[in-house]
Amino acid sequence: MAEYELLLKNGACVTPHGIETADVVVKDGRIAGMGSFDAALADEVIDCSGLHVLPGLIDPHVHARDPGDPSVETLLTATKGAVLGGLCGIFDMPNTVPPLLSVADLDAKRARMPEETWCDVGFYVSAARSNLDSLEELEAQANVCAVKLFAGGSRGDLLVEDDASIETALRNGRRRMCFHAEDEYRVRERKALYASGDPHRLHAEWRDVDCAMIGTRRIVGLARKVGRPVHILHVSTAEELEYLSGCRDIATVELLVNHLTQTDEAYDRLGGYAVMNPPIRSERHREAAWAALNSGAVDVIGSDHAPHSREAKEKPWPDTAAGLTGVQTLAPIMLDHVNAGRLPLTRLVDLMSAGPARVYGVPTKGRLAAGFDADFTIVDMKKQRTIDSGWIASPCGWTPFDGHSCTGWPRMTIIRGRTVMRDDELQGAPAGKPVPFLGTGMTR
Repeated sequence: MAEYELLLKNGACVTPHGIETADVVVKDGRIAGMGSFDAALADEVIDCSGLHVLPGLIDPHVHARDPGDPSVETLLTATKGAVLGGLCGIFDMPNTVPPLLSVADLDAKRARMPEETWCDVGFYVSAARSNLDSLEELEAQANVCAVKLFAGGSRGDLLVEDDASIETALRNGRRRMCFHAEDEYRVRERKALYASGDPHRLHAEWRDVDCAMIGTRRIVGLARKVGRPVHILHVSTAEELEYLSGCRDIATVELLVNHLTQTDEAYDRLGGYAVMNPPIRSERHREAAWAALNSGAVDVIGSDHAPHSREAKEKPWPDTAAGLTGVQTLAPIMLDHVNAGRLPLTRLVDLMSAGPARVYGVPTKGRLAAGFDADFTIVDMKKQRTIDSGWIASPCGWTPFDGHSCTGWPRMTIIRGRTVMRDDELQGAPAGKPVPFLGTGMTR
């Protein structure tokens, strides 16, 4: 038996110190070393000449819809899409049917791994009016990435929009809490201004800049009052980004690939397939998102993968279901942005690997270094390809990026030393594991 299970040979490795050509060896599912190694030392050798080796990329914002409607999405299909798109891990949102509100709900999800997941998965638990006093217990459960609170963008028990309840939630726990921060009061107030059949373009006018800005300021103010760190999800406006740049002591920031890539012209081109919350906005906000990203004021990038059936997306606005697919297209589109000169590859790795590990507290992922999980996203930065809906693994069968041409493409996805995707082909069987997080039981 060889000393190492796997040797990645001659790849351009994106390390915390920069990009360097090196070999990477794997033992017991962890990175055992980097440098120069004889091929005879490994059971398996993969020649990475001409390719870049990235630490495994993570999408920290995925709605796998499981439990829910299997004709739209499941954990199995969402993680299949993730690895086809070069991702080694996802963090799964809790607004399922029924939602994830208890230890029993969490146990039910964990029991289905690894048979039903292609990549490693972390689980959000949801704050709800019925469980505010038990959030501290829930956030300490093994494999929980965070508590998610919907101050807007949800309904029923999951909608926690008033300051008193949000403060109660913040006081029940100590880990960083994640927020959909739109101001629900303004959203309700403005809904009466619009009628069924109005143009989809009005979605961004209904859920306007003030809906986002008021909500974010309220959340940060309550976080400061309580002294609890928060993570503001899918920040979409120039005003929020300017404000949050002065809140680094208490708040971290997520941007979505959609807000970096699309503008409100998408409503005219895609109709309901451009509707999401918070909305796609004008070029002014997209430019502000890129400026914030390159200034260092952004911590992570996600997809907010939230599939719906075609029927739900084609209802007249404002009854159109809000949410877009994205887990499979996240990495290719961001690699294309790298090639277009909008950000360095090292910054992409910080936002999509080291960033999620840092914000959520994953001690074993996020960098190419000895002792870390042997998770690798291996990419060809010169490969050109056009995204099409036929490639999408989600049963809903569509992507808002159909026809989007990319330069830069994932060639291999390797998780804990095991190749699960190579040149668009899945390898082996699902064998994902729950992600361990600091401040929890950390069971793998």
